[in-house]
Amino acid sequence: MTNKNKVKKFSILLNGKFDYSILIVTLLLLSMGLIMLLSASAPKSLAENDNSYEYIMKQGIVAAIGLFFMMILSKIDYRNYRKLKWIIYIGFVVLLIIVGFVGIGENGAKRWINILGFSFQPSEFAKIGFIIFYAAILSDMKEKNKIKKFVPGFVYPLMFLLPVAYAVFILQNHFSATFIIAAITCVQMFVAGSMLRYFLGVGLVGVGGLALYILKGIASGETDSFRLGRIETWLNIEADLTGAGWQINQSLYAIGSGGLFGLGLGNSRQKYLYLPEPQNDFIFAVLAEELGFVGSIFVIILFALFVWRGIIIAIKAEDNFGTLIAIGITTMIGLQALINIAVVTNTIPVTGMPLPFFSYGGSAMLADLMAVGILLSVSRNSKKNNKSDRI
Repeated sequence: MTNKNKVKKFSILLNGKFDYSILIVTLLLLSMGLIMLLSASAPKSLAENDNSYEYIMKQGIVAAIGLFFMMILSKIDYRNYRKLKWIIYIGFVVLLIIVGFVGIGENGAKRWINILGFSFQPSEFAKIGFIIFYAAILSDMKEKNKIKKFVPGFVYPLMFLLPVAYAVFILQNHFSATFIIAAITCVQMFVAGSMLRYFLGVGLVGVGGLALYILKGIASGETDSFRLGRIETWLNIEADLTGAGWQINQSLYAIGSGGLFGLGLGNSRQKYLYLPEPQNDFIFAVLAEELGFVGSIFVIILFALFVWRGIIIAIKAEDNFGTLIAIGITTMIGLQALINIAVVTNTIPVTGMPLPFFSYGGSAMLADLMAVGILLSVSRNSKKNNKSDRI
């Protein structure tokens, strides 16, 4: 006699259909990103390497590898990661500390490490690891009905951020990565059920402390802090057009030149060594110059669609662990895109934040595509009529 109420087997590989909408959006973003990288990087690549295609060739190889890993990870049952949470957390914290001491330095920061001739940025992959770790421990707190309590549901999760802040912010001098990891963690905690009043209390203290730090630095005339310098430049971008304000001003020139429909693909003027590093954090400025307001809005809509579908996957996830992984990855991609575009348009002070799927950088590209693969794995295991306990 057939048992109609068989419990679904916990398998390593999932063979169900995943969310094709988010896959299509990802492929559209990746395709546009590679096209824009080719356009934005060509002049700088020619000047540095006597080859206009150096950047795009390297990025194309990483993108292909990333797509391969994305499809592999989409087939692996995401629930297998839960039992590895402590290995993932301790492994990444140790690696980040090692990078802070022996990593490759550039512009006062140590963010890269070289292994067998390949340099990569561990903090990009650590974001995924910490998303999995926090999804696991918050799910545990949720299942034990402790998530709404102050110590186990709020203080306990935040304690694990202290080693991360030491490794990434203090040792590596990498503020943007520290902020992203902390922001993702807070979003996961809030979605898991941590009380809003706890966040408001800590947030007010944090904002107050930051405001005092900024006011103290400005009042004392401290100019040795590059972060204070960036804030001062943001408040008055025309004060030093040929120095600190050069990059953001060139970005605004590029965006303004684009108009409604842009100058045409490949016709950017600011990328010809006026805009520093046009292939990296400021690639959106080149996109706005070449594709105009219409092209810029189209890219923003694609990122908005990614966030929307990511939230849908989180809602439909089979368990709390899947919901928190999905919301963490969605926050990671969406928040990085939001901050990058805000920086390029001078809405917030300049910070080193790549535009997902667009900016040049093998570590970021590979990590983003791997994260999408895990997100697709969560969507494979979702149920339309799931009645189990979910957030």
